[in-house]
Amino acid sequence: MKFNKFLVAGATVLLSASALVGCGSSSSKAQAPKSTVRISASDVIATMDSSMNTDVIGAQNLTNTMEGLYRYKGKDIKPAIATKVVKPTNNGLTYTFPLRTNAKWSNGDPVTADDFVYSWRRTVNPKTKSQYAYIYEGIANAKDITAGKKPVDSLGVKALDKHTFQVTLEKPIPYFDQLMTSSTFYPQNPKNVDKWGKKYGTNSKTLVFNGPYKLAKWNGPDNSWTEVKNNSYWNAKDVKVKTIQYQVVKDASTALNLYQSNKLDRVNLTGDTSKQMKGSKGYSIQKQNSTFYIEMNEKKNELFKNQKIRQALSLAINREQLTKKVLGNGTTPAHSFTPSNMSFDPQNKSKDFTSETAKTGKANTTYDVAKAKKLWKEGLAETGNTGKKFNLTLLGDDTDISKQQNEFLQNQLEKLPGLKITLNNVPFKSRLSRSTSGDFDMVVTGWNADFPDPINFLTLFTTGASNNKGNWSNAEYDSLVNKSMNEDANNPAARWKDMVDAQNVANEQQGVIPLYQNGAAFMTHSRVKDLDYGPSGSYNMVSLRVKD
Repeated sequence: MKFNKFLVAGATVLLSASALVGCGSSSSKAQAPKSTVRISASDVIATMDSSMNTDVIGAQNLTNTMEGLYRYKGKDIKPAIATKVVKPTNNGLTYTFPLRTNAKWSNGDPVTADDFVYSWRRTVNPKTKSQYAYIYEGIANAKDITAGKKPVDSLGVKALDKHTFQVTLEKPIPYFDQLMTSSTFYPQNPKNVDKWGKKYGTNSKTLVFNGPYKLAKWNGPDNSWTEVKNNSYWNAKDVKVKTIQYQVVKDASTALNLYQSNKLDRVNLTGDTSKQMKGSKGYSIQKQNSTFYIEMNEKKNELFKNQKIRQALSLAINREQLTKKVLGNGTTPAHSFTPSNMSFDPQNKSKDFTSETAKTGKANTTYDVAKAKKLWKEGLAETGNTGKKFNLTLLGDDTDISKQQNEFLQNQLEKLPGLKITLNNVPFKSRLSRSTSGDFDMVVTGWNADFPDPINFLTLFTTGASNNKGNWSNAEYDSLVNKSMNEDANNPAARWKDMVDAQNVANEQQGVIPLYQNGAAFMTHSRVKDLDYGPSGSYNMVSLRVKD
């Protein structure tokens, strides 16, 4: 999300359905609108309520139109609504943020410390039912508030005055600055949220904005939307592009046609289309701090509680083939659910986190059908299911590439004796809803880092975590993750070891089955300049430029 967030397994794009007809011929090339960038999206926006958003699509559009205390510029954290990146006091427990006096909402209201207090309390309030309330843990009383044990107004936040916001922690949070870039910590305009109630964030008329752009012409289910420069933004002088247009098209070849017809400026390519364009002008691969994996619903199906069953399913999948022959868009096989080249040993900056957990990861994710069949049979025997047949449903997204991916997984998993896989490909929003309600046997899902630290992934799968959709549970794992966030929080070496040990437990258990680390293939017109992609997986559109 931005503890960032659920991902769509596949690519989509931009422009209305009516624009898709006949767009492949050179004679139909469109004239690009001035000061406008047309960018591909991966699906519809599920919500623009920063307390409720759970996916990268919403996170990107919130980042475009809203702003919190800090904002990423490249890999660096820069002041946003806060006037500076502050240092904590009181042994790392107190942060006092001076706020800009010229920061305004698009309706003319000033952005105040009370807007942060209101928003943060709203997110942790159990009545809000935010799936991201857990990310506030460590802020004074946050965990007890979400558990209903303490009142909402006991949260460790305070408006010292109109433009001074103070946060009190229960324990030091090593990645607190990174968290402050996330959309879950954005302020909200109380007057506006209260006016719209449950409708808030469902369409553009229910929103006011304090970021670089304003969202226009958007209603929840819409496949297209427009963002226009917000002249009320405190840093509007640095926003050079006047309009950003998005629209969803769930087919990579159609996306390429639209790009080649100059109806799109940047498109995401997958599968054969990506392979076809590799090496051509405008083609690039963008590695991402995100992974895809399979979650198995242990609450619904007792079979998945057996470690050998989970290991067998993992070993039956040829990740090299999946990434190179099916996806073809810069993805690489993953041996853990934490991505590589994201975080490094504090005592040796050349040692990547996943290199230190590679032994356990590769042991349980390296393609080996014979071993998979052996473990499968042993697991069936241990669960009293010897000789039985199983028909399991694999839930996934309905994009073209996701369908191809899941067909490949179906073929791989059905090599296990007596196992039949039925595919259920649904729209992204439906997949998220069904995952949350537990309406699945297995689901292909993904997570994109909100900040470059392994804990962002490790906390996903602790017992009872809101994003632990498969309900995997391991006491040793929970203890190690908890230790890294509490007693070892101020000891970088000890904290790192806790996280490495926790990842090794998850790798050995295969509590979730890692598939691949995301890499997105793009075609980008030369008119688009300075796309600034940050560690949280979102673009900083303040930096965006266009050459007309």
